[in-house]
Amino acid sequence: MRNSLTLKQMAALVAIAEQGNFSAAADHLHVSQPALSRTVRLAEEGLGTRIFDRDTRSVSLTPEGEELLPIARRILGEFNDSMGELFQFMEGKRGRVRVSAVPSVAQSLLLEAVSGFTGRYPGVRFTLRVDPAIHILDLLERREIDIGLSVQPPPDGRFTYRHLYDDEFVLVCRQSDPLAGSGPDDSPLAWTVFATRPFIGVMAGTSTRATTDAAFIQNGVTVRPVHEVTSVDLPLVAGLIRAGLGITALPRSSMSCMGGPDLVARRLHRPVMHRRIGIVSLAGRSQSAAVQRFGDEVEQAAGGRR
Repeated sequence: MRNSLTLKQMAALVAIAEQGNFSAAADHLHVSQPALSRTVRLAEEGLGTRIFDRDTRSVSLTPEGEELLPIARRILGEFNDSMGELFQFMEGKRGRVRVSAVPSVAQSLLLEAVSGFTGRYPGVRFTLRVDPAIHILDLLERREIDIGLSVQPPPDGRFTYRHLYDDEFVLVCRQSDPLAGSGPDDSPLAWTVFATRPFIGVMAGTSTRATTDAAFIQNGVTVRPVHEVTSVDLPLVAGLIRAGLGITALPRSSMSCMGGPDLVARRLHRPVMHRRIGIVSLAGRSQSAAVQRFGDEVEQAAGGRR
């Protein structure tokens, strides 16, 4: 039964054919000449045929050796190319990064981080999604994404969390609204203001809705939304506000999804409410070097938001 050649044996074949003799080939491969001769002998025994005709003065390929030489070169070339790709993957210079982000983070932090990262590591490809926070956790558990840029998950041990910044809640209204104020130095507004105006709310079951409901409870006011929108439909929220159909409270980063200077964000207090934004991943799951590098890129991009 014939045996396949090893990479070491194919490298010996190519080196001898290119160098013209065993001595030069041994120097090229940084092995002793007896070791090289033993490698060739084992290769010939495995194939059941001679690869070289040799005497005391010269070495030449047999017909079988001539047939084998281009095959060996091709296999070695493909192996070296593949190993080069592997090393680049291990260094984080190649691969794919799969990310999902909540809408407001996707339109701001995620875009900035991907743009900067791609400029330095063009061999890394991205699969990008926009999802509500609860869906991001499901995607992580199903291993359909590598990381999520989202709110801090529950401390149940299923996920790891790398904090990036606190996203403050603000009142959003039309620029022509009396609540818009006259400039950035205007005093913060109290949450009780929403009890006197039509309120556009994000649907129940989201971190945004939980935060606004908590603020209303702390102030002892009952606020029922006149309209409810999903957390991924922030442009629709903006359209409702522009149409004069109400005002809302959202994390400040949501303004990146609202578009245009005709909407104004006003700070809220009593209490000041935040949501914690960070990098979420599945606990106990190893990350590729590219994913780890991208996490560092996201953290650097988020530095100005702290």
